[in-house]
Amino acid sequence: MSRIIRTEPSPVLSKALEYHGFVYTMGVVALDPDGDMTAQTKDVLAQIDKLLEVHGTDNTRLLQAHIWLKNMADRAKLNEVWTEWLPEGAAPVRACVQAELADPRYLVEIMITACR
Repeated sequence: MSRIIRTEPSPVLSKALEYHGFVYTMGVVALDPDGDMTAQTKDVLAQIDKLLEVHGTDNTRLLQAHIWLKNMADRAKLNEVWTEWLPEGAAPVRACVQAELADPRYLVEIMITACR
């Protein structure tokens, strides 16, 4: 049986999970929900970098991204930070939708699937 590795599991969720060399992150939101779109996106991506590093991978190995925005009008600001963060030629498949997030101060939530 293959081993499942969970990062910081709680009764509700794990921050990340690794199975068969694939790494799945939770939906990551900003630690400071009072920042603007640029600040929140940078915060979220920095947290994702740390989660991927724990599992021996990085943003060059992304497979899929799910992105939820409070307001689709912020997509251009998200994309500015996103494209700076991504290595050239390493963009994953991606969905980006508008949604009501858990806290009205959250502007963005990102969930990643990567491989080792």
